[in-house]
Amino acid sequence: MDRFFERLAFWIERTLAIAFMAAVALSFVNVVGRYLLGMAFIWADEVQIYIMIWMAFLGAVVVSWRRTHLRMDLLFRMLPAHLRQWVSMLELASMIVLAGVVLFLSGQYAHSMFTLNRLSDVAQVPMWIPHSGVALGFGLILLIALWHLWKVFRPSASPACGEDKP
Repeated sequence: MDRFFERLAFWIERTLAIAFMAAVALSFVNVVGRYLLGMAFIWADEVQIYIMIWMAFLGAVVVSWRRTHLRMDLLFRMLPAHLRQWVSMLELASMIVLAGVVLFLSGQYAHSMFTLNRLSDVAQVPMWIPHSGVALGFGLILLIALWHLWKVFRPSASPACGEDKP
């Protein structure tokens, strides 16, 4: 399972790099069109925002897998090893609950956008597409948190949530 998540993170990173280059290229084309050719692609800003939404929530998946998220861990590192494990389990349980709630709500919202066939105002992008980025991101974060929690309970458990081995 670790290999699966590592390969997933690898491909997400590559996809995000391409998405970032596409957003920059779109912005460049729009600037050239607006200031040199006198014509603006009014849909470009909207599409860039949707690309950034997907980048943010899929980027959070990679950060969650690699455990490179920002954390205030000065006090955590001062705790004895057994308390650090309890705090890590509480942190993972909180992440599971929160990711599950966001997955459920954002999935419902993306589904309602799909069933209503709602399109964005300018670019006419189906609105379930940008909203499903939130659901996909938090769904994958939920799976990662469940996997990390399962590893805590395994006899040969590796450190959870960026915790160093005692």
